[in-house]
Amino acid sequence: MIPQSFIQDLLNRVDIVDVVGKYVQLKKGGANFMGLCPFHNEKSPSFTVSPTKQFYHCFGCAAHGSAIGFLMEYSGQSYPDAVRELAQSVGLSVPEERDRLAPAQRAEVQARSLALSDAMTRATEFYRKQLRSAPQAIQYLKSRGLTGEIAAQFGLGYAPDDWQGLEPVFGNYRDDAIAGPLVEAGLMIESAEKRDADGKPRRYDRFRDRIMFPIRSTKGQVIGFGGRVMGQGEPKYLNSPETPLFSKGTELYGLFEARHAIRETGYVLVVEGYMDVVALAQLGFANAVATLGTACTAVHVQKLLRQTDAVVFSFDGDAAGRRAARRALEACLPYVADNKTIRFLFLPAEHDPDSYVREQGTDAFAAQVRDAMPLSRFLLQVVSEGQELRQAEGRARAQYEAKPLLQSMPAGGLRLQIVRELADATGTTPAEIEAVCGLASDPARVGRFAQPRPRTKRQAPTGLEQRVLQLLMRYPQLSSRLDADSRALLLEDEQADAEVLAHLVSACDELRGEVNFAAFSEHLAQSPYAEVYANVRAAVLREEIDEEPAEQEFDTAIAKLLAGPLRRELDMLQQSVIMGTADEQGKSRMRWLVSEINRRRQLG
Repeated sequence: MIPQSFIQDLLNRVDIVDVVGKYVQLKKGGANFMGLCPFHNEKSPSFTVSPTKQFYHCFGCAAHGSAIGFLMEYSGQSYPDAVRELAQSVGLSVPEERDRLAPAQRAEVQARSLALSDAMTRATEFYRKQLRSAPQAIQYLKSRGLTGEIAAQFGLGYAPDDWQGLEPVFGNYRDDAIAGPLVEAGLMIESAEKRDADGKPRRYDRFRDRIMFPIRSTKGQVIGFGGRVMGQGEPKYLNSPETPLFSKGTELYGLFEARHAIRETGYVLVVEGYMDVVALAQLGFANAVATLGTACTAVHVQKLLRQTDAVVFSFDGDAAGRRAARRALEACLPYVADNKTIRFLFLPAEHDPDSYVREQGTDAFAAQVRDAMPLSRFLLQVVSEGQELRQAEGRARAQYEAKPLLQSMPAGGLRLQIVRELADATGTTPAEIEAVCGLASDPARVGRFAQPRPRTKRQAPTGLEQRVLQLLMRYPQLSSRLDADSRALLLEDEQADAEVLAHLVSACDELRGEVNFAAFSEHLAQSPYAEVYANVRAAVLREEIDEEPAEQEFDTAIAKLLAGPLRRELDMLQQSVIMGTADEQGKSRMRWLVSEINRRRQLG
């Protein structure tokens, strides 16, 4: 858990205008900055960045958040990753990381990381320059239908047919200080069996005579390479090995380049090869990405679903493609949701996406994408494939195959629908499928999906209560204007949304020093009332109000809110006087209530 105090300090040091300005062209407009929203298509700017609130807000699609939220939304990063990137930009270390390593170790790790990043950047530039003077490589790319523009967009390069081609860039391979980062980055191979005359291990380039595809992280940093042979040779694709920067099971080729297109089209297309990604981008499908020579993993799925709610996997229609699709299905199941769409596209065996588009055209391929098989249908196809459903044994086997797949899915509408379809296909009932597959933990409730324990529905705050929440969120110091009597009446009032208001007042009271609106909002977003606060925050971002008028409006709103509980208490005391049960203390309290209600009515 990253301490809230660190988040406050971090967001006090970064300027959201600088953070957003790296990705969005901003122009000054009054107190704020304006630009075209990066999260939806628009022709006139409705995207604002507030330097005073340190928040961004789009009036078109309602996207909003702090610098941390922007990096999460724009780059698809997790919360910790976004915090780490911001921290690194201002020279801070996230406490979780700082506590694990001693200062000397931490400095060593940072130095190694910088050395590896530098090596990858310099190698990328070297390979790109080599491509310009490699006619055979240029001819190969042209034969695949690629233009110079698309090659430049993806940073394609060429590794010369030289065992020590990188030496002019980095220096003598015999120097351990030079060789160390190159070996660790996967650019150089060090042979323990073969040694030079001086006894040093033989060192040579990993990539030779190959088209080079830089692999970028979601931040745009080159973390690895894929090298493709241009003629005969094995392996056809050679990837960087696992390094401190690069893990094949977690990265996706082309995701950095495809981010904008994914948002524009509303889905991501997952293909099998680097060349497919680049070719499709040129042909009008810039939202394509590829796994890096490995099966689709759970981390891949999580990354994809952070970018979009719709994923289409494209596989060859042969047996190998079906096996790859099955593995992708299994990786997806734990993350399916009723508001997510996952589909599977199987092209004819003689085609890959690139060749299909070139032969059939973009409209035909777009139609294939639209008609791709839904996850539910593919799952049912997988479990029933090869089974004779007219026989009891075949139906039982289909249920057996379905059991681990259904168990890995979260309970919800989609799983319910699949259970019903499987029941129809195997001549059983949904209740029996639940029982056979272990989806109903309580035998007495077989056939009923377990529902979460009912919770009392929290009503949305009224207009007046909502306004108090907005003013408090914008100026947390207003909580100091509530005296003890007001707090007792307001925060215990059953008619108001006292639960949320009490939480916000408490959060305001805990703040010390200058308050950063963005950091305070991030803190509230981690609370049980995050959904309420999100609506409040959106209203705050749409308005500019100075502190002095905010104080006056706050006092008036509180006076009006307190009129209700004061009036109810007065009614109870007046009733006790009528009944003859009131004591002197009650009568004294009643007189005070009358004067207090009149005073507050005048304030309102």
